[in-house]
Amino acid sequence: MMLKTHHSNIPRVSGRAGPQLKKSSRVPLVVRAVASPIDFNNNKRKTDSRPSVVRRDADGSRLFVDKEGQVTKAMAADYGFRAGAGRLYEEHYGEVPSSVIELATQNFTHELAQMRRAFRFRPHLDQVLQKSPPKTALGKLNFDIAERIRSGLSNLDESLEGVGVLPKLDPPPPLSQAQLAEFDVIQEKLSRLTLDNDAVARVEKERNQRYGELYSPLFVKLPFDALCLVLDVVYINRPIQKFWVLETVARIPYFACISILHLYESLGFWRAGAELRKIHFAEEWNELHHLQIMEALGGDRLWFDRFLGYHAAIAYYWVLIALYIFSPKQSYAFSELLESHAVDTYGEFVDANEELLKALEPPLVAAQYYRSPDLYMFDEFQTDISNGRRDPKCNNLYDVFVNIRDDEGEHVKTMHACQDAEIMDEIVERREKMRRV
Repeated sequence: MMLKTHHSNIPRVSGRAGPQLKKSSRVPLVVRAVASPIDFNNNKRKTDSRPSVVRRDADGSRLFVDKEGQVTKAMAADYGFRAGAGRLYEEHYGEVPSSVIELATQNFTHELAQMRRAFRFRPHLDQVLQKSPPKTALGKLNFDIAERIRSGLSNLDESLEGVGVLPKLDPPPPLSQAQLAEFDVIQEKLSRLTLDNDAVARVEKERNQRYGELYSPLFVKLPFDALCLVLDVVYINRPIQKFWVLETVARIPYFACISILHLYESLGFWRAGAELRKIHFAEEWNELHHLQIMEALGGDRLWFDRFLGYHAAIAYYWVLIALYIFSPKQSYAFSELLESHAVDTYGEFVDANEELLKALEPPLVAAQYYRSPDLYMFDEFQTDISNGRRDPKCNNLYDVFVNIRDDEGEHVKTMHACQDAEIMDEIVERREKMRRV
């Protein structure tokens, strides 16, 4: 699918944009294949060709008007670490990035301050104490060791600040009164969301008994089990943070597949994988929105979670690159394991928290993705659409997580189909017959 850009709406700009985190005066590139919100404070960005709009009501809540004219009340604020300029459809969306040096410097400066706050003010340990305080002797010992390490690093940070090596650590910027009021309510409800690892294990066991256990060789099974073990141990009673890490890693298999397929095409080794690349990009685009949803719910607010998620993603990328080079089938088998686990995890989560999730409004990015007039690339990863196209609802947070669970189910089917080259022809044929216009 080709992105349709309307050059007549793009003003000529001289010079280059300023730092990405600063407000830019230039109008972002308008990409019609993606539904982005209309900025009602900027007449230059208004257009009658986009039926989906975002506005605020009298009390400041964000309202999303979808393709059918239905109004969805979204959360009034974005609670992620990179809210605003770092979110899809928000400020700077669609712009060309600045140089890697400028981006790296900005990110390092921002993350350094967050890392120092993590050592000085211990938000991660406080959250762990609140959600799952250690009960066993070993758990209490581990927590004591972690606290001693944090205290030592905190003292070192204060010493370096005192001699001028590090700048003064400022407190985080405060939220507005309206955002703060909603933040307390939303975070209190989100903190009551639960995820029982034993229940997820039972769901997986029942699935294996019903459909048969997915076979994978030891070199595929071990990394998968290691990832699941780390997530289960570190993220007890912290489901949103766990989902954020899971979605950060879940994008990597598709990125790895695209990288190798593109390399094969460039070297002239194999060019029959173009359809595969399109499917994998659609899957990665879908996982990106899952990730943005978790970020909007505050899943990436803590420095420790970002540190773990990003480093796990980098490690898995190179593991999967090697795996895809030597055995694409086993690479797809690994992805099938990961996506099957995601289906079971999200399925148990929505069943256990249905009432509470239905009482919460969806993040704006979820409404913009699932209810946009142009579900960009959405059909591309739907393996079986013989019963008609999916038309996901997005009235509350329960609908959002049901959509995510169903998306992961489609990824499972696609990863299973990719292990048999003949099935790929059927996927393409079915999709072409029912493509949206």
